[in-house]
Amino acid sequence: MADTVREIERKYEADRTTQLPDLTGVGGVATVVEAGTEDLDAVYYDTAGLCLAAEGVTLRRRTGGKDAGWHLKLPVAPGVRDEVRAPLSDTPPAALTTLLRSRLLDRALVPVVRLRTHRTVRVLRDAGGAPLAEVAVDAVRARRIGPPAGSKKAEAAPDKARWHEIEVELAGGGPGLLDAVGRELAAAGVRPAGSASKLARALAETGQRYEGAAGPGASRGGGTAGEVVLRYVREQVRTIVELDPAVRRDLPDAVHRMRVATRRLRSAFRSYAKVLDRADTRPIGVELKWLAAELGVERDREVLTARLRAALDGVPRELRLGPVDARLRIFSERRRAGARGQLLAVLDGPRYLALLKRLHALLEAPPLRPAAARPAPDVAARAVLKDYRRLAGRMETALAAPAGRARDEALHGARKAAKRTRYAAEAARPALGRPAKKFARRIKRVQQLLGDHQDSVVARGTLRELAASAQRVGEAGFTFGLLHGREEALAADRERRLPRVWKKASRRRYRAALRP
Repeated sequence: MADTVREIERKYEADRTTQLPDLTGVGGVATVVEAGTEDLDAVYYDTAGLCLAAEGVTLRRRTGGKDAGWHLKLPVAPGVRDEVRAPLSDTPPAALTTLLRSRLLDRALVPVVRLRTHRTVRVLRDAGGAPLAEVAVDAVRARRIGPPAGSKKAEAAPDKARWHEIEVELAGGGPGLLDAVGRELAAAGVRPAGSASKLARALAETGQRYEGAAGPGASRGGGTAGEVVLRYVREQVRTIVELDPAVRRDLPDAVHRMRVATRRLRSAFRSYAKVLDRADTRPIGVELKWLAAELGVERDREVLTARLRAALDGVPRELRLGPVDARLRIFSERRRAGARGQLLAVLDGPRYLALLKRLHALLEAPPLRPAAARPAPDVAARAVLKDYRRLAGRMETALAAPAGRARDEALHGARKAAKRTRYAAEAARPALGRPAKKFARRIKRVQQLLGDHQDSVVARGTLRELAASAQRVGEAGFTFGLLHGREEALAADRERRLPRVWKKASRRRYRAALRP
């Protein structure tokens, strides 16, 4: 069983002679309590090419101290990491290695560095005795395990290193406390550490070079269409890879964000077919569509449940006839149980792994077409405007469709076209600047209106199912019918507003601004 601790800390350089200043009174600190010493022994695991270290991810087996066990640290923000813990075992536990699948692919984990740390701990407490932060002064000994990763030049590097450092980690206080302690340390001549972690410093000092340290999302800028499109593609691949463990951990909004990344990537392949060869991207797009659909089972349940719950909360108690709250809860929980298990099976399956490999292979050897070498603004503008024309055609069809199912389906098709146009404009921002940003924002308003309409269509179908289920067992279906009527009114309102919103978004001058 793994649990998670949010780690917020800052590191500072030190040596044998470094003296900590008195931190009493700093940032609400009432007392500084000596907490003794610890001897920690940690072996860090990575691939032979250090692909985890390249992304700021660490996996270690540590003994000694109060939290002995396996620790997986995933970056959240600068100075902030989630530490996922598992009990001691001889080999890396599956509870942690599954969270690394999108990064490891099928590469093996091997021990790369051993760190032995003699730690002296002081606890900063408030006036009530509650811990605010821990300050650790560490004497570290590092030893490389195995040959160095990287060039032949690295082979001459030493396999051992020693240093001292200071670690300040929050234990109940706020980020302002770290700032206050940092200022006090700076006044005492203590400077911030040059490495983000002990592992990063150990690797650097023993000649270890990261494999692909730039990573899938590193390319920035560039004047050609290929450079701009590949930058966008890399960003989406990185998002998928980084969100994989968040989806597995069931973190809020993770499924939605990963699904959006798959859609943006697939849309980029279609919108920028003049840049990336569709013969290569089309099969990947099929797999991305499959993954988005699998993610959609859970995401659609989340959205639908939240919508129905909010609608039910708006119904006066005297109009809630029958156990409507319980029926909605049971409906959601049953769907969640099945969707969650299915999604985890997908992420653990061979098809998903194969897709990740194909995405990485595409980035390593992009299938660029001749237009990729042309200036980005011209190619990007043409792609965005082509998608816009497609959207305009669908909007014309939808607005002319008769009310009912035909119009619902046409509006749903227009929604998909609006997403594609918006994503194409977002990808073009580095090339087209503010006009692309503004255009994407206006198309997003159209998309949101169409999305709200489609969500109402789905909600009405579910409400009919819930009403029928209630009636079969003799319960009143009145409340579900009431909600159905409200959803009908909402959809009608969105249909009335759509022509005005579309007319504003589709003004000629907005499109003209996209042209270089």
